[in-house]
Amino acid sequence: MSITIRLATEADFEDIRRITREAYLHGKHIEADNPYVKELENVEDRARHTELWVAELGGKVAASAAITYAGQPYTDIAIEGELEFRMLAVDPSVQRGGVGRALVNAIVDYARSKDGIEAVSLTSMTTMLNAHALYLSLGFVRVPERDWTVPGEDYILWVFRKAV
Repeated sequence: MSITIRLATEADFEDIRRITREAYLHGKHIEADNPYVKELENVEDRARHTELWVAELGGKVAASAAITYAGQPYTDIAIEGELEFRMLAVDPSVQRGGVGRALVNAIVDYARSKDGIEAVSLTSMTTMLNAHALYLSLGFVRVPERDWTVPGEDYILWVFRKAV
């Protein structure tokens, strides 16, 4: 089946909400009662403040990610010259099938096309081992000196970066 990467539309929001929630809960990265679930589900706000992308597999939304830049509302770690992507989520029913890889590759290619962007950065929970393997296989490197802890939580987030 072919994978298509495109900007999300309002018609995609329910699929994005479901996929993002399921990816985080199915992977046991957070509990259902964690306040972050509400942020993951707030696709409307994410779409207003980021470039929200989806990956379609066979015409159905199978993954999404939000793109942001230094100084923007959804930015966690991007510095000047970096494109940051956040909340990458792949439908658990198709994980490990190349959809996440295609979406990250498209984001990296997009970053290369942007004037003033020298790198792609992201943060990832320490439990997201499959995601870490994907990022490393695509040439991202860990930047432990930029790791951080979510305020008011005990989650450590690892930073990965790839020069473009």
